[in-house]
Amino acid sequence: MYAASVAIGLCLGVIGAGGSILTIPVLVYLLKTDPLVSTIYSMFIVGACSFVGTVLSAVKNCIDFKAAVWFGIPSVIGVFAARKLIFPLLPEKFFCIGSLTVSKDVFIMVVLAGVMLFVSLRMLKNNSAQVRHDKALHLPTSFFVLQGVITGIVTGLLGVGGGFLIVPALLLWARLSIKIAIGTALLIITINSAMGFASGYSSIATDWALLLKYATGAIVGILAGTRLADKLPADNLKKILAWFIIITSVYVLYRQIEACAKSSL
Repeated sequence: MYAASVAIGLCLGVIGAGGSILTIPVLVYLLKTDPLVSTIYSMFIVGACSFVGTVLSAVKNCIDFKAAVWFGIPSVIGVFAARKLIFPLLPEKFFCIGSLTVSKDVFIMVVLAGVMLFVSLRMLKNNSAQVRHDKALHLPTSFFVLQGVITGIVTGLLGVGGGFLIVPALLLWARLSIKIAIGTALLIITINSAMGFASGYSSIATDWALLLKYATGAIVGILAGTRLADKLPADNLKKILAWFIIITSVYVLYRQIEACAKSSL
């Protein structure tokens, strides 16, 4: 289990994403943690190691702070809106098809997988898109703010740091280079995760020993992942990110279909 937490940090260090995508399945499927509790736990674990990654990226001048502000602040608003306004309105049971019942837990995991698959395919399709190597942001402010809000809402609802949305957004729309996009994403993930955890931890019985154990492993992983990322070509980093998200999304969908099939028997 500890190795899984190291892998979480390794993914964040190499591709700036994948932390929560790994954390939630580990907590749900391996540790048998309730999916809703797992979304809150994941924010602490991912937020802790993302903070370390942010510091490392800042030292290497690999953060676009202007992009982080215009994307990060709206995303924080989105997280707050999702956790406090939208999430409580979601029904415990979404719909039934015969004996098959789709609960809130299943719905959250399926939506997570669907969003992951969509974004990863967009990344592969636009893999050859031209990027800038400076850090000047040339985007309509309203467009970038809207992307931040949407990312924050997804982060808050699904309990993910948002890297799998933030990095592609910075690559595809802001045209940042991959390494600057990763550094900027880690800063935004840190902020989003902190907000998400702060808004949700009081509603659950928090196992601090578990959180600190896995956060420590994730920090070890991100230290190793950051060093590895420095040695990999930019195009390889983008392809690794896209294929990692595709594989994980297919696995999550498979587990949810399997769970629904068993519950209907």
